[in-house]
Amino acid sequence: MSPRYGAIIGRGRTRFAVRSPQASALWLCLFDGDTERRIAMCHEGDDWLAELAEELPGAHYGYRAEGEWAPDRGLWFDPAKLLVDPYAVELDRRFVQHPSLAAFGEDTAAIVPRAIVQDRLPTVRRRKPRFKRGDLIYEVNVRGFSMQHPDVPEALRGTVAALAHPAVIAHLKKIGVGAVELMPIVAWIDERHLPPLGLTNAWGYNPVALMALDLGVCPGGVAELREMVSALHKAGIGVILDLVFNHTGESDIQGGVLSQRGLDNSAYAHAPDGTLINDTGCGNTLDFAQPPVRALVLDSLRHFVRHCGVDGFRFDLATIMARGPSFSEQAPIFAEIAADPLLADRVLIAEPWDIGPGGYQLGRFPQNWLEWNDCFRDDVRRFWRGDGGIGALATRIAGSSDIFGKDCRSVNFLAAHDGFTLADTVAYTERHNNANGEHNRDGHGDNRSWNCGTEGPSSDPAITARRHADQRALLATLFASTGTIMLTAGDEFGRSQAGNNNAYCQDNAIGWIDWQNRDRQLEDFVASLARTRTDRGGALMEFPEPGVWCRGDGIEMATADWMDSLTESITYVPDPSVASFALNVSRANRCVAWSELQDPFGSVSGRV
Repeated sequence: MSPRYGAIIGRGRTRFAVRSPQASALWLCLFDGDTERRIAMCHEGDDWLAELAEELPGAHYGYRAEGEWAPDRGLWFDPAKLLVDPYAVELDRRFVQHPSLAAFGEDTAAIVPRAIVQDRLPTVRRRKPRFKRGDLIYEVNVRGFSMQHPDVPEALRGTVAALAHPAVIAHLKKIGVGAVELMPIVAWIDERHLPPLGLTNAWGYNPVALMALDLGVCPGGVAELREMVSALHKAGIGVILDLVFNHTGESDIQGGVLSQRGLDNSAYAHAPDGTLINDTGCGNTLDFAQPPVRALVLDSLRHFVRHCGVDGFRFDLATIMARGPSFSEQAPIFAEIAADPLLADRVLIAEPWDIGPGGYQLGRFPQNWLEWNDCFRDDVRRFWRGDGGIGALATRIAGSSDIFGKDCRSVNFLAAHDGFTLADTVAYTERHNNANGEHNRDGHGDNRSWNCGTEGPSSDPAITARRHADQRALLATLFASTGTIMLTAGDEFGRSQAGNNNAYCQDNAIGWIDWQNRDRQLEDFVASLARTRTDRGGALMEFPEPGVWCRGDGIEMATADWMDSLTESITYVPDPSVASFALNVSRANRCVAWSELQDPFGSVSGRV
C-alpha cells in the first residue's frame, strides 16, 4: 500500500499531496538553492494536490498555507511560514529553534528544512524479526554511544553507521544482545528553553517530521539505516526503533508553526474549550481518534519496515496511541497494526503510561505487545536497597504474573535513558541536574537509589566494593528473571552521568559513554550472565512451574516468611520435569546464583 500523501514519482510525473481541510489556499514551494518557485495547488476535499509533468528526484520542497490566523481557536495559517511535509522521508538540514517560527508574518524559509523528493526507494526483503521474547534488548542513544568509542573512526562517531562497525558488533555479541533499541533518530527540534542555556536536545524525544531521519545522527538517510540494519541482521541481532507518536516539537500555544500545525491543527487533541490537551507534558498531544493521524503513523511504520528492514518498534508514552480521549483496550490503532501484513509480526513494545488522566496502563496492551515494566525496576531496586520485601522480588523474578498473567509480556529493566544509570543508582540518593539549567528541579525526585555511605564518587575501598557488589546483584537479578530484559548501553560496564538523572540536554561527556575507562570486569561478568541465561533457554521465557519457594535453610516458605521483612534469602526449586536448576537469592551476601537440582542449597554457579 503506497501512502496517499507526500511526493510520489511515477510515469514521468511527480505528484504532491497534502492534507489541509481549513486552508483557503496552498502552495507547493520548490527550491533551487535559495530561489523559491511557488505553484498553486488544487483543492480536492480535505486535500491539496499538485502534479508536475516531470520526475523530480532530489528536488527540495515545502508548503505554504493561507487562511485564518487565530491560535486561540486552533487556526495557525500564515503564508510566511514554510511548512515541512508531514510525509517527508528526507530533509536537507536539521531543525533549529528560533523565535520567528512562532511570530506571525515572519518568513521562515531560511531556517526551516526542505523535504527532498525521493526516487523509488529499494524494498528490503521481508523476514521474520531476529528478536524473540526473552532476549536482551540494548537501549542505545545513537550519538552518545559512539562519540568516545576509540575503535570507531571519528567520521562515523555519533551516527547510525557506527553501530555497524565490527568493534561495536563484537561488543553486542559478547554481552548477548538480541536487539538494539535505538532512541529516537527521526528529525527533532530543541525545546525552546534550551538554546538560551547553550544546550541542545541530545535524546530526540521532540520530533517534527515522523518519517525523516535526523541528519545529526543519520546523515546518510534511509540508506544508512538500511545498511546498519542489514549488518546487525547478519550478526543475528535485531533492530528496534524508539518512535515518538505522542506529540510533536510544535509544542504548546507558544510553539512554532513548522508542519502539521500550519496545515491541519486537528492532528492535535483539544479540550472542549479549544485548548491543547497536554497528556504528554510536552505541550501538545497527537489525537489518535483522528483517522489521518493514525494513517500517518501506520505509513511511518510501514516505511521503516519496507525500506529499512527494522524488526520492530518501541512506542514512547504509548497510552496516547489508545486515547480518544480516554484509554481504550479496543483502540483502533491496535486492530489496524494487527491487520497490516507488513506490521502484524513486528516486535511491538509499549511504554504503557502518559501523564494524563488514567494514563498508567501497565498490563493492558494487546497480547502480542511487550510492555516496559517499571514495577520490576522499582521492586528490584527496593529489595537490594534493603527496604523492599522478598515477596515482591520473587513476583518480579517469576515474570510479574500479577500484571501479565501466565503470558509474560514484561520488559524487565533496572535503568533506562530516563533516570539514574545503574552505576549512579548505587552511588547517589539525590539527583544532581544543575547542568540542565533548571536549578535541579527537573528529573524524577524519587529514584529508589542509595549511595552506600557517601554521595557520588568515593575512594573508600569499602564503599566502592559495596557498590560493585550491588551492581552485580542487580544485574544478576535481571538476567535471572523471566521475561524480556533490557539494558541501557553502558550499564554493563558502570557508565555514570555524575548523578544527572535527566541528561536529555547533555550532548557532552555527561551523556556520552566513556569507553576508555569502562569497568571491564563488570562487562565480563555481564557476558557470563548472558551465557548462563542462554543456557537456561525457554525457562526464562516462561517461569518453570510447578516448583517450591524455600527459605535459605531449605524449609518451604510460609505466609509468615513472605510477610517478614527480615526474610533475606530465598531459593526456588522447580519440579525436575520442567527445569534442571534452582535459583538462589541472598540479600545479605549480595548473591543471585544458579545451582543444580541435586544440590539446590549447596554449591552454586554464577555467584555475584
